[in-house]
Amino acid sequence: MSNADPISKIKPNLALKEPPLFKVIYLNDEYTAMDFVTSSLVEYFDYNPDTATQITHDVHSNGSAVVAILPFEIAEQRGMEVTLDARAQGYPLQVKVEAELN
Repeated sequence: MSNADPISKIKPNLALKEPPLFKVIYLNDEYTAMDFVTSSLVEYFDYNPDTATQITHDVHSNGSAVVAILPFEIAEQRGMEVTLDARAQGYPLQVKVEAELN
């Protein structure tokens, strides 16, 4: 009996894929202050004030706007943080997270 059993080498699959991306969408309402929307874009998504103001106007004019495209965990976390901040300040701002279709 031999202790030299054949050992097969398995090549690991090291092909990494980019994580799927998700859109963070702000929905317009009649109660959330535009100043809050603008400041949340600056605070949570690192927009400069001018860009944040333009996105806020897009949300107001179009009823909604994509404010960021991020991996799922980050998109979900930011959406939850904005929603919690809005509720803490008495605003009903809705934030949706949707899959980005390629």
